[in-house]
Amino acid sequence: MSEQKRLFLLDAYALIFRGYYALIKNPRINSKGMDTSAIMGFMNSLFDVIKREQPDHLAVAFDKGGSVERTELFEEYKANRDETPDAIRIAVPYIQQILEAMKIPVVELAGYEADDLIGTLAKQAEKENYKVFMVTPDKDFGQLVSENIFMYRPARMGNGIEIWGIPEIQKRFGVKRPEQVIDYLGMMGDASDNIPGLPGVGDKTAKKFLEQFDSLEGLLANTDQLKGKMKEKVEENAELGRLSRKLAEIKTDCDVQFHAEDYEMCPPDAEKVQEIFEELEFRRLKDQFIKLFTEEAEASTPVTSTETAKEEAKVAGSGQFTLFGGDPTEAAATIKDVNSRKTIADVSHLYQNVQNGLGMDLFLEMLMKQPSVCFDTETTSLNPLEAELVGIAFSWSPGKGFYVPFPDNENDAKPLIEKLRPFFESEDIEKVGQNLKYDIKVMQNYGVEVKGKLFDTMLAHYLINPDMRHNMDVLSETYLNYTPISITELIGKKGKNQLSMRQVPLEKQTEYAVEDADVTFQLGLKFTPELKEAQTDKLFNDIEIPLLRVLADMELEGINLDEKYLNDLSTALEVDIADLEKKIYEDAGEEFNIASPKQLGDILFGKLNLVDKPKKTKTGQFSTSEDVLSYLAKDHEIIKNVLDYRGLAKLKSTYVDALPNEVQPKTGRVHTDYMQTVAATGRLSSNNPNLQNIPIRTERGRQVRKAFIPRDENYVLLAADYSQIELRIIAALSDEDTMISAFKHGEDIHASTASKVFNVPIEEVTREQRSNAKTVNFGIIYGVSAFGLSNQTDLSRTEAKELIDTYYKTYPKLRNYISEQIDFARDHGYVQTVLGRRRYLKDINAGNQVVRGAAERNAVNAPIQGSAADIIKIAMINIHKKLSDGKYKTKMLLQVHDELVFDCYKPELEEMKALIKTEMEHAYELSVPLDVEVGIGENWLEAH
Repeated sequence: MSEQKRLFLLDAYALIFRGYYALIKNPRINSKGMDTSAIMGFMNSLFDVIKREQPDHLAVAFDKGGSVERTELFEEYKANRDETPDAIRIAVPYIQQILEAMKIPVVELAGYEADDLIGTLAKQAEKENYKVFMVTPDKDFGQLVSENIFMYRPARMGNGIEIWGIPEIQKRFGVKRPEQVIDYLGMMGDASDNIPGLPGVGDKTAKKFLEQFDSLEGLLANTDQLKGKMKEKVEENAELGRLSRKLAEIKTDCDVQFHAEDYEMCPPDAEKVQEIFEELEFRRLKDQFIKLFTEEAEASTPVTSTETAKEEAKVAGSGQFTLFGGDPTEAAATIKDVNSRKTIADVSHLYQNVQNGLGMDLFLEMLMKQPSVCFDTETTSLNPLEAELVGIAFSWSPGKGFYVPFPDNENDAKPLIEKLRPFFESEDIEKVGQNLKYDIKVMQNYGVEVKGKLFDTMLAHYLINPDMRHNMDVLSETYLNYTPISITELIGKKGKNQLSMRQVPLEKQTEYAVEDADVTFQLGLKFTPELKEAQTDKLFNDIEIPLLRVLADMELEGINLDEKYLNDLSTALEVDIADLEKKIYEDAGEEFNIASPKQLGDILFGKLNLVDKPKKTKTGQFSTSEDVLSYLAKDHEIIKNVLDYRGLAKLKSTYVDALPNEVQPKTGRVHTDYMQTVAATGRLSSNNPNLQNIPIRTERGRQVRKAFIPRDENYVLLAADYSQIELRIIAALSDEDTMISAFKHGEDIHASTASKVFNVPIEEVTREQRSNAKTVNFGIIYGVSAFGLSNQTDLSRTEAKELIDTYYKTYPKLRNYISEQIDFARDHGYVQTVLGRRRYLKDINAGNQVVRGAAERNAVNAPIQGSAADIIKIAMINIHKKLSDGKYKTKMLLQVHDELVFDCYKPELEEMKALIKTEMEHAYELSVPLDVEVGIGENWLEAH
């Protein structure tokens, strides 16, 4: 007997919405400003199903105009739904084009929902001996499940895929038969579809009724067995229950027909699919598509998730194209990487390497005559402190460029460096580059300072389009329609067989390196007018570019680390962790793996039964996430200990044990890398190691800062921190007189706010009142709601709402400012900081309330956070200049949020305290004074 064939039916809109909302906090925006999250989310789900399951048959069902029948039955059906987000409306035609090109059938029928089409096809295919998998996160499909029909819930948020058969449906809905899910939904209703259900009947009651009466009709026929209010409610609303059941029932008799041959997987129109992916700027999806439908897919046994699939894989061999019949190698050969973008092979270019002698003299003569030159260093390492020069590429005219190779021996390299020094140190020649900070650091290690005007294409693009990626390949493909040579083509993939750049033949080095310089030079020509157009050229030239030099110096300087102290701290943490472990085991009555969420959940909520209704994850295990446990910690010692255990274990592995490995052997110091192009608000982020995330709210977390120490006994660490800079900015921008006055008179702003909103004299404000006022003060910037505020404080939802309302009455101009910001964003599509840094908010006019709400919060928050970022950047540039011009020994080392840390030379201490405080407080003049607190110490903790 032959194996059962498998049919996969995808619920398009459910997967599209899910993909879109999964990326809502970090949407995918391409260079045309289009939000492609919904398309990407759906394609990821589709490719995942094809890759895992290698289906024989597959189709995608779409709603078309909603269910006419249900709306006729009940006008309010789905009437509660927000308007579909624009990104999803735009996505659907693209998805349908991609499916057409992939030869995957689209099923839609005017007046019917996808649920009904899938229900009809599933039941038809089942009769033809198919196993059917309904690919959807929507639980309502549970009613269709049978011996051969399954729900296939895609992977999400770290949880794997789930396949629900009859046992899973019985467990999830508390039913004997899957069709009882219709009765369950009829009784309970469905808020997402606006199905009313029976008033007062929730999940538990619906399950109880089904157990007792078997169906909705069974319940309605036996209301005499009910008591009191419930009896009344059910009897009064019997018709509402029947209507709800009708609305919830998925139809299985639509006018669609399952024809096996139409739904069979077959080779796609690869060229067309790639064309659409290129238009959407889907690089990774395009690569995935090629891999999925070529011999690469054959080489790897698929990850299958159903027993049948496993068996079929054995029979059919593991090649993707075995699904399409015929010889897999033949089929695979038909899928090629189709690319409309040009490459080095298509474009005439003149890339020359320059050797010593006459050629070098002529090259240098030409080089020194150029007003603007792009240069790009080729090195042996991504770490600029270890990197040795292999060569430098130069380009100052599209399609042309030169490569100067460097000898291996450092002594032989020195004369070559000297020949190039006049170019690098010329104030008159503009230097163009991509991520110039890296090249500047490499050159500095060779004793060469890169002088003159700079143009960094990565930084320029960050200001033009902050939400896109900024690496050179993406920029080249997007703006020049050109794909550069990949580094892996030259040196191979990461691993022990990867070559060093030095092992690459000179001819290939030349082509690769000069192409990079040529492409970057062309991007520079492209971005110069775009910066002017976005009115961010001043920000670029006055802030981001000068800051690049400041950061390069800070990163090269590094900071001293007390490794012995960290080793001792690690030992102390081990003892603390062991103590907590012991206490947890005692309370649990057994030993188990505390780091395993499953084992921990089973102990806390299974064995110890700490709460009546424990929250569960989508996979059905008990949730032990941070928010769940922190809510319960105050009532249960074991949970408090578990949270402390987690905190200490993370602290130990992420910082205490990891920081010593970050010390550079060459300098004996830690050198973090500051990224200017990550946060859309303009804030810097820190990497390798990330010094901005050291947890300083806990005593043990603060201890980590003790490990950062001065250069030697002649130095102390000096930390200068802006006090409440964001609140001062919001007071100034909103022109809120009461707040401005409090800051001008040096009052405690939180006590002052508490005094006003609670209507008590400032000296009588309690600690709790001040704490609540502080939460609102900072929460307002992030659009805090009554719900959010009550979660962060001991206030009830009603008290929190009252507090927010009183707050706005106390500070009316603040409320006006928030409305004005949102109105400005609606009219212009962006908001900006005091220096004109823009945050684009394409969803500010979205019909969907959730989407629009997120954009509105950003409209208020971005100018405040961004202005704080701009101000500290100005301070850094000015202080760096003063330290450099005055030839001081004091050096700026770190920037963490609103704080700067310095290695301060003791004889310069008093002068430095005054200089740094003055420069930071006067970096930008607002109507509110900026206030900076300066501390000194033998370590960072003491100084802070």
